[in-house]
This record gives sequence, C-alpha cells and structure tokens, in this order.
Amino acid sequence: MMKQQIMKPLTLLTGIAMLLSCSTSNNKSDAYGNFEATEITLAAQAEGMLEAFDVKKGDRLVKGQVLGYSDTATLHLQRRELTAQKKVVRSKLVNLHARKAVQNQELENVMISYNRIKKLMGENAATQQQFDDVQGKANLAQKNIEATEAQKQGVMAELEVLEVKTEQVENRINKAVITSPVKGTVINKFIEQGELVTPGKPLCKVASLEELELKVYVSGTQLPHIELGQQVEVLIDEDEETNRELSGTVVWIASDAEFTPKVIQTKEERVKLVYAVKIKVPNDGSLKIGMPGEVNF
Repeated sequence: MMKQQIMKPLTLLTGIAMLLSCSTSNNKSDAYGNFEATEITLAAQAEGMLEAFDVKKGDRLVKGQVLGYSDTATLHLQRRELTAQKKVVRSKLVNLHARKAVQNQELENVMISYNRIKKLMGENAATQQQFDDVQGKANLAQKNIEATEAQKQGVMAELEVLEVKTEQVENRINKAVITSPVKGTVINKFIEQGELVTPGKPLCKVASLEELELKVYVSGTQLPHIELGQQVEVLIDEDEETNRELSGTVVWIASDAEFTPKVIQTKEERVKLVYAVKIKVPNDGSLKIGMPGEVNF
C-alpha cells in the first residue's frame, strides 16, 4: 500500500516534466522571412566608350565617389566651337556699344542745334526750312540709336542661346563622370571598361548593407500587437541547432492584406491572408541579402 502511494507522486512529476519538455521543444518564432536591402542600379547618363570603370563586386563605396568616366572628346570639341562663336558674338556686341555711343553724341550735337534754331524761330531770326532740317536730323539720329539698340538686343539673344548650348555641353561632360549616388556595397557589375554605353544602360548594382530589412508576414490576429518603432527580437541561424539573437526595429507595416507568398510554408498556410512587416536590423557583417530570419514580437 505504501509503495503504491509513493509511485503516484513520482508518476505525476514525470508527466509534468514530459509536458514541460514537450512545450520547450515546440517553441516557435512569431514570424519568418528573408533579409532584403534597398538596391540601386547605377546607370550611364552619357553616350560613349567607357574609358574607365574601376569597380569590382564587393567594393564598398562612399556617396559621391568617382567610379569612372566615358569618352568626352566630341563634347570638348563642341565646347571649343561654342567658345569661339561666343567670342565672335561678343565682338559684335562691343562694336554695337561703340556705335551707339557715337550716335548718342551725334544726337546730343543735333539737339544743341535744334534748341538754338527753335529759339531763333521764336525771335523770327531763323527760317522754317532751317528748323525743319534740324528737326529731321534729330529724328534720324534718334531712329539710328533705336536701330542699333534693336541690333544689340538681337546679338544679346544670340549670345544667350550660345550660353545655353554651352551649359548643355558642360552638363553632358559632367554626366560622363560616373559617381556613386549612395554609400553602399557593389553587389553586381554589368559592364566592363572599353564597352560602349548609352544613357540608361545599367553599369552596376549598389546596396546599403549597413542595415538590412527582414521582411516577414504576420496574421491578422498578430497585427494589433505590432507597431512602428517597436523593438523586437530577431533570430538567425548560428549553426544547425542554435540561433543567434539580434535586435531589430519595426519600420513598416503593410496597410493591406495579401495572400501568403508561395515560398512560405505549406499550401494551407499559403492561402491565408497575411500582412507584410519590415524590421530593420543593424548588420555586423553576418547578415546577407536573401538570408532567412525569424522574429519574436
């Protein structure tokens, strides 16, 4: 009888231990997904042979770093031609300025005679013919000045057109220099030095790997417990049996539901409606694009 009473508590303790062990082995993360990075495809902006492009896959770039340049010989010749044309136009403008100065002086001299004859006319000391002649000279001098001013405006417009063309050529020369628009790492290269490029042709792909985003999918029941800025636990594979813990921040929550992507779990889970969530995780060098990860909210 005593032996049976002792066995009952032992059996109960063994059952509890088995339940705890079973519960521990069935621990699952709240969501699963893969790491992503914002990728930028760097494209050519000018046409010509790629004379230099010293970029390799894995290179770390800083914003504004010069990566290479395409041929600009034709553009430099165009710039020299425009410079010569502007020099000719400016010389025309100088001549017109000088002509207008002379014409202004002529008008001033004529106006002196005009005022004198007009005064003499009032004293009946000059004839109408003399007054008409001097008035005609004054009108002619004024019209000459107006004509010269119109020519000046035309030459200045011509010079402005040349300036705009020069700026366009300068802009094309500047675009021939290839620079990195962001700080990041080269993850792919599409072209080599010596190849012909055209505007829009992809040169390489750059991604910022200092922080990666883990994109996971959660159910509607999980969604109320997730908010922007929330600090969460991120798990990545340390080895075949253990995980490594990282800290992440929720930076984006989808506003619309979608069907679970086909790559996720079983067919039953794929037909469920879920919400996409992105968690930003600082990268110490161990995180890679496409790497799987888990998260606990």
